[in-house]
Amino acid sequence: MLKLYQRGKVWHYRGTVAGRRLRGSCQTTNKDIAARQIAEIETKHWKHRFDGPQAILTFSQAALMYRAAGKPTRFLARIEDYWRDALVKDINQGAIRKMAIDLYPKAVGATRNRQAIVPCQAIINHAADSELCSHIKIKRFKSEKKVKEPFTLEWVKAFRQHASPQLGALALFMFVTGARVSEALRVQWDDLDFKTKTVIIHKTKISEGRVAHLPGPLITALANIPKLQGRPVFLYRNRNDCYRAWDTAVKRAGIKRMTFHSGRHGFATTALRSGIDPKTGAWLGGWKSIRHFMETYAHAIHDITLTEQFFDTPLTQDEKRIAKTPAKRA
Repeated sequence: MLKLYQRGKVWHYRGTVAGRRLRGSCQTTNKDIAARQIAEIETKHWKHRFDGPQAILTFSQAALMYRAAGKPTRFLARIEDYWRDALVKDINQGAIRKMAIDLYPKAVGATRNRQAIVPCQAIINHAADSELCSHIKIKRFKSEKKVKEPFTLEWVKAFRQHASPQLGALALFMFVTGARVSEALRVQWDDLDFKTKTVIIHKTKISEGRVAHLPGPLITALANIPKLQGRPVFLYRNRNDCYRAWDTAVKRAGIKRMTFHSGRHGFATTALRSGIDPKTGAWLGGWKSIRHFMETYAHAIHDITLTEQFFDTPLTQDEKRIAKTPAKRA
């Protein structure tokens, strides 16, 4: 049982509940309020004892654990404000879909999925991995997949001619390494090793990093970026800082506007068209799922004349060589 005592004018508590020693501050000078607080604390710990951790886990606690694990936080604030101290066990699929609609009433299904359902599900399932609650599956809203046109080397070259050194290098970096823009903008000079031609890319979707190769043209582009103390390699603090400069460079170059993420699409498509097998391409670009790599990022070449290449393959070349070789007499 918890007992109240004063330290100065502020009430504190100490004692044992459900076999656990507890002590802390009620952060109030009002004894009645303090008494209600320790009653809630006692109830909470007895529930934990008899019903398990899922009986007391709140969404805000689960979100704090998720943040502490270094998980992506881009869309979390609005979701945390929505659920606050709601118990995770009371949050079901229907409630989460309603949350997505409430937060983004005018948005399309894809936006609701990306900015509400996916991060909310990730927070709950992260807590479930620690056996604090049950895993949850959520039906996504219907959405039309928009095919992003990938970067090509020609597009990147044209873009760089009309962009600042750091912005041009950023486009080339995303194209060559497959990095997301958020990952690229986090790169520090200490992450680069020009001697071994490598860079450590800290992933935003999972709390780990990967090592990527730096081809010669990319090293040259990186070397031309001015080093400013306390700033990352590409100088921009976040994607919003470079939107305007990006659009300006596109207009000056007279090329089709592409998003930052088109660089990752460009990496995947160029890797496959260069003869790199899907498993290796997925590994090089930091994809854990080959299926996701192929279904989302690999883009077909819409050219019906490609079948002409059937007649200029190593197999057909061998056939030509055999045909030209005189037949041996028996």
